[in-house]
Amino acid sequence: MSYRSKSFLTLIALILLISLSACGGNKTNNGAKDETPAENNGSTTVNTAEAESLYGKNCVSCHAVDLAGGVGPNLQNVGAELSVDQISAQISNGGNGMPAYKGQLKDEEIAVLANWLAGHK
Repeated sequence: MSYRSKSFLTLIALILLISLSACGGNKTNNGAKDETPAENNGSTTVNTAEAESLYGKNCVSCHAVDLAGGVGPNLQNVGAELSVDQISAQISNGGNGMPAYKGQLKDEEIAVLANWLAGHK
Protein backbone atom coordinates (compact mmCIF):
# COMPACT_ATOMS: atom_id res chain seq x y z
CA MET A 1 0.00 0.00 0.00
CA SER A 2 1.44 3.35 -0.97
CA TYR A 3 2.03 6.26 1.37
CA ARG A 4 -0.72 8.21 -0.41
CA SER A 5 -3.24 5.38 0.14
CA LYS A 6 -2.31 5.11 3.82
CA SER A 7 -2.69 8.87 4.23
CA PHE A 8 -6.07 8.80 2.55
CA LEU A 9 -7.29 5.94 4.78
CA THR A 10 -6.01 7.76 7.86
CA LEU A 11 -7.88 10.89 6.80
CA ILE A 12 -11.10 8.91 6.28
CA ALA A 13 -10.70 7.27 9.69
CA LEU A 14 -10.16 10.66 11.32
CA ILE A 15 -13.25 12.11 9.64
CA LEU A 16 -15.30 9.11 10.79
CA LEU A 17 -14.01 9.49 14.34
CA ILE A 18 -14.87 13.18 14.39
CA SER A 19 -18.31 12.45 12.97
CA LEU A 20 -18.98 9.81 15.60
CA SER A 21 -17.89 12.05 18.43
CA ALA A 22 -20.21 14.76 17.15
CA CYS A 23 -23.23 12.43 17.30
CA GLY A 24 -23.73 13.21 20.98
CA GLY A 25 -24.96 16.71 20.22
CA ASN A 26 -24.89 19.52 22.76
CA LYS A 27 -26.26 17.62 25.74
CA THR A 28 -25.07 18.90 29.09
CA ASN A 29 -24.95 16.00 31.50
CA ASN A 30 -23.01 17.38 34.48
CA GLY A 31 -22.03 13.85 35.50
CA ALA A 32 -25.61 12.58 35.74
CA LYS A 33 -26.59 9.35 34.06
CA ASP A 34 -28.68 9.82 30.92
CA GLU A 35 -31.44 7.36 31.61
CA THR A 36 -34.61 6.76 29.66
CA PRO A 37 -37.45 4.35 30.33
CA ALA A 38 -37.01 0.91 28.83
CA GLU A 39 -40.05 -0.75 27.35
CA ASN A 40 -41.20 -4.30 28.09
CA ASN A 41 -37.83 -5.66 29.12
CA GLY A 42 -38.06 -6.00 32.88
CA SER A 43 -35.89 -2.94 33.47
CA THR A 44 -37.08 0.52 34.41
CA THR A 45 -34.21 2.54 32.97
CA VAL A 46 -31.58 2.39 30.26
CA ASN A 47 -28.30 4.28 30.49
CA THR A 48 -28.49 5.77 27.01
CA ALA A 49 -25.13 7.55 27.17
CA GLU A 50 -23.28 4.38 28.17
CA ALA A 51 -25.16 2.30 25.58
CA GLU A 52 -24.39 4.76 22.79
CA SER A 53 -20.74 4.85 23.81
CA LEU A 54 -20.51 1.04 23.82
CA TYR A 55 -22.32 0.88 20.48
CA GLY A 56 -19.94 3.45 18.99
CA LYS A 57 -16.88 1.52 20.16
CA ASN A 58 -18.04 -2.00 19.31
CA CYS A 59 -20.96 -2.09 16.89
CA VAL A 60 -20.97 0.93 14.59
CA SER A 61 -18.46 -0.50 12.12
CA CYS A 62 -20.92 -3.22 11.10
CA HIS A 63 -24.31 -1.73 12.00
CA ALA A 64 -23.72 1.97 11.10
CA VAL A 65 -24.10 5.10 13.19
CA ASP A 66 -27.87 5.17 12.60
CA LEU A 67 -28.27 1.40 13.18
CA ALA A 68 -29.23 1.01 9.50
CA GLY A 69 -26.77 -1.83 8.95
CA GLY A 70 -24.22 -2.43 6.25
CA VAL A 71 -21.92 -5.35 6.95
CA GLY A 72 -24.32 -6.38 9.74
CA PRO A 73 -28.11 -6.24 9.75
CA ASN A 74 -30.29 -3.20 10.34
CA LEU A 75 -30.97 -2.74 14.07
CA GLN A 76 -33.33 0.23 13.87
CA ASN A 77 -36.34 -1.92 14.89
CA VAL A 78 -34.54 -4.84 16.53
CA GLY A 79 -36.58 -4.49 19.74
CA ALA A 80 -39.76 -5.27 17.78
CA GLU A 81 -38.21 -8.51 16.52
CA LEU A 82 -36.12 -9.80 19.43
CA SER A 83 -36.45 -9.79 23.22
CA VAL A 84 -33.79 -8.40 25.54
CA ASP A 85 -32.65 -11.96 26.28
CA GLN A 86 -32.37 -12.80 22.57
CA ILE A 87 -30.40 -9.60 21.87
CA SER A 88 -28.14 -10.29 24.84
CA ALA A 89 -27.52 -13.85 23.65
CA GLN A 90 -26.67 -12.60 20.14
CA ILE A 91 -24.19 -10.06 21.50
CA SER A 92 -22.64 -12.60 23.88
CA ASN A 93 -22.45 -15.59 21.56
CA GLY A 94 -22.36 -14.00 18.11
CA GLY A 95 -23.34 -16.11 15.13
CA ASN A 96 -24.43 -15.56 11.54
CA GLY A 97 -21.25 -13.63 10.82
CA MET A 98 -21.25 -11.64 14.07
CA PRO A 99 -18.34 -12.13 16.47
CA ALA A 100 -19.05 -13.13 20.08
CA TYR A 101 -18.50 -10.32 22.58
CA LYS A 102 -18.61 -12.46 25.73
CA GLY A 103 -15.17 -11.99 27.24
CA GLN A 104 -14.61 -8.75 25.32
CA LEU A 105 -17.44 -6.89 27.06
CA LYS A 106 -18.50 -7.23 30.68
CA ASP A 107 -21.88 -8.85 31.34
CA GLU A 108 -23.14 -5.46 32.56
CA GLU A 109 -22.06 -3.81 29.30
CA ILE A 110 -23.83 -6.48 27.25
CA ALA A 111 -26.95 -5.91 29.38
CA VAL A 112 -26.77 -2.14 28.78
CA LEU A 113 -26.50 -2.66 25.01
CA ALA A 114 -29.27 -5.29 24.94
CA ASN A 115 -31.67 -3.11 26.93
CA TRP A 116 -30.92 -0.08 24.77
CA LEU A 117 -31.34 -2.01 21.53
CA ALA A 118 -34.57 -3.60 22.80
CA GLY A 119 -36.01 -0.09 23.03
CA HIS A 120 -35.59 0.37 19.27
CA LYS A 121 -39.00 -0.66 17.97
